Amino acid sequence: MSDEVRDRFEIPKEMRSMAEASLEQARNAFEKFVAAAQTAAGSIEERNATVRAGVKDVGSKAMAYAEKNVQGSLDHAQSLLKAKDLPEVMRLHSEYVQAQMRALAEQASEMGQVVGKAAMDAARPKA
Repeated sequence: MSDEVRDRFEIPKEMRSMAEASLEQARNAFEKFVAAAQTAAGSIEERNATVRAGVKDVGSKAMAYAEKNVQGSLDHAQSLLKAKDLPEVMRLHSEYVQAQMRALAEQASEMGQVVGKAAMDAARPKA
């Protein structure tokens, strides 16, 4: 190829410098993007772990309440079987209902606190 033809198709130095600078800027921008994506992914993993822990606490508390309530119902049924007459059945049932209402109110309050804590932990920004 002659020098004249090569000179005609040669990329000017200024354009080559601009292209190299643009490529370097693109490379830097991409590296920053990847770093930010990795940071976000790590944050999401941490947040998911926090949410899973909160859900586990809520589930554990719910299971404990269910066990307690079922045991209370079984105990109540047992006491009804031992009742001597209808007035005693009515008294036992009234006491059971009152105790259950107190227990359910307490359980609802505690569950609200557990759920609230789990929500706060999940929403808390990570340092």
